[in-house]
Amino acid sequence: MNLAAAVTVALTALRVNALRSFLAMLGVIIGVGSVIVMISISQGAKAAVDAQISALGANSLQIRPGSSFRGGVRGGSGSATPMSDEDVDALRESIPYVIAAAGIIQQRGLTAVVDGVNWATETAGTHPDYFIVRDWEIVEGRSFNVPEFDGAARVAVIGRTVANELFPAGGAIGASIRINGVPLEITGILAERGQSSWGQDQDDVIFVPATTMRDRLGGVTTTGVRNPVQSIWVGIDRARNMDAATGEITDLLRVRRNIRIGGEDDFSVVNFAEFLRARNETESQLGLLLAATAIISLVVGGIGIMNIMLVSVTERTREIGLRLAIGARQADVRNQFLIEAVVLCVAGGLVGMAGGAMGALFIESLGEFPVSIEPAIALVAIGAAAGVGILFGFYPAHRASKLNPIEALRYE
Repeated sequence: MNLAAAVTVALTALRVNALRSFLAMLGVIIGVGSVIVMISISQGAKAAVDAQISALGANSLQIRPGSSFRGGVRGGSGSATPMSDEDVDALRESIPYVIAAAGIIQQRGLTAVVDGVNWATETAGTHPDYFIVRDWEIVEGRSFNVPEFDGAARVAVIGRTVANELFPAGGAIGASIRINGVPLEITGILAERGQSSWGQDQDDVIFVPATTMRDRLGGVTTTGVRNPVQSIWVGIDRARNMDAATGEITDLLRVRRNIRIGGEDDFSVVNFAEFLRARNETESQLGLLLAATAIISLVVGGIGIMNIMLVSVTERTREIGLRLAIGARQADVRNQFLIEAVVLCVAGGLVGMAGGAMGALFIESLGEFPVSIEPAIALVAIGAAAGVGILFGFYPAHRASKLNPIEALRYE
């Protein structure tokens, strides 16, 4: 019997016992569907994390003041002596693989006013290199430059949310906004980034030179520190090992902050490559978990297929005996039942794939998780279902092929 005829006979046999065939497929349907849903959610979460890490900058470091320790009392995080513009310059000039460095001063709650329209947003003072470190494109206009930074110029670069709220009709470039009564000329608009991993709108921000923030807008001031900044962002050459860069930057800052040998650092260097490494480790563990779940689900479905095929062999014993008696080979009988098992599993896989895709899209519509449905996942699921059909259908098929024709014909 050729393959086409065998498939036709298999489909006929399955159609005659449609309910039993559906019950046999149910385990595979549930297994494949659940795997499609879980992997789609996993891939969507991976894409979201990748976007967030990209927004932070995988080749970026952030330096923050640590805890102070005075009179036997330890202060909270950030209570140590803050960084300064001079630290930014030292990092940029002393370490050759630092491609950009920028301090930042952030203050929430300041209100921007344009022609009677106001918007409370985050205002941040920084250095011109900040947008290079953060890999943040300016889609309209330009950033502020070094002379504007040195002169505490009244200029600003705004996020997309601020542009939409204050200039819904456009025309923000060159316009003036007022913050704390100080007029600022808008020189640029940043590319949209959306929400951060903690739900903050990254586009709801106005950037000004750090000198403007300190001298004109009432930014952070600290006694004993000239030109303070709350933290420093450092961009590292991609060819440089991030762990080695972290060590060299730490050594430079320990010298600048007069920390004795063996003394505890009063600052921290955050390596965002560590987030990427942790993500990869988590992804590997999640992949193993999903693989184990998929195997268990398909094994359960395969056991159901094998049981139904054994019942089918018993019910069709006389049919098998007749086929063998009129010249069918054992291989023909075995292939016939194997094809039926594979058709059952592939059909179940297709239904499960469609159900899983709809389930994933439904979950995405609820806004709970981002999902990503990739064609490769569907192909793997169908291939796995076919493999289950061969693996668990072989024993019933082999048993059918070994029946004695005379005894099979006498079977009641």
